[in-house]
Amino acid sequence: MIALLTLISLILSLVLTGYIGGLMGKAGIVGRDIHKPEKPEVPEMGGTAIVLTVGLLGALVKPEILPVFLLFGLVGVIDDLVALKQSHKVILSLLVSVPVAFMDIEGSIDLFGHTLNLGILYPIFAVLFVTGSANLVNMLAGFNGLEVGTSAIVLGFLALMTEGTAREVALIGLGSSLGFLWWNRYPARVFPGDTGTLSLGALIGLVGILGKVETYTAILLVPHFFDFAIKALGVRFGVRRYGRTEVLPDGTLKAPPYPSFLGTIMRRVRVTEPRLVAIVWGIEFTLGVLAWALSQLL
Repeated sequence: MIALLTLISLILSLVLTGYIGGLMGKAGIVGRDIHKPEKPEVPEMGGTAIVLTVGLLGALVKPEILPVFLLFGLVGVIDDLVALKQSHKVILSLLVSVPVAFMDIEGSIDLFGHTLNLGILYPIFAVLFVTGSANLVNMLAGFNGLEVGTSAIVLGFLALMTEGTAREVALIGLGSSLGFLWWNRYPARVFPGDTGTLSLGALIGLVGILGKVETYTAILLVPHFFDFAIKALGVRFGVRRYGRTEVLPDGTLKAPPYPSFLGTIMRRVRVTEPRLVAIVWGIEFTLGVLAWALSQLL
């Protein structure tokens, strides 16, 4: 059953992404691929395919998660259409995460083999956890295949560390991410938009809570948190007014004139866009192995 759901989600996402990408392109809902010399136009909001796939199959295994997951997709749609301020995005994320507080989930956290019982504070923690996960995944983005690929790796390892319904949800998310990645890999033919990144981030948080692997989920989101912390301390998220990453004539990337996790990699290693994404995937995979090993040993 689990393998079948994963396969169905992959195929459904693969088909829907191509279809929705075509619709968005015809409707003029496109974005510039700014990390290509010619800066081609690419259909946006392709993450709608992920929302539809996970929403449909998620209803079969865990309908309780759907209100939060679909509402995050809606916030993403709004953001893609009107470009919300970061503070507004966080506030809306908090609002749509509120249903998590009413889910029947044990109020304890596994801290590397030690149980921390939060009791009545756990619902507040759960809301903040899902909000944080969604926005962290949404922020570490901007390169072909980066956000969806890292999310696929995270969901794959969460599937290994969980069981039951949480594993099923993680594998549905994995399948939908891989189906979308076929279109989003370099050179991208469809962008996920915030519709895709916010919803995938929320799904990661939901799986972490459902599977009681919050601590290990946090390990998997370390690169995302580093990016958040660097930008928060360095430019208070006002990255657009400082400039962007530049593509040099030889195809390598010049780091943007502001501090960031990806910029740190670019300053240390001469990379093209595919190589940069591969490095981040490698870091994420390494963290996945670490988190999985800790979950098995402790």
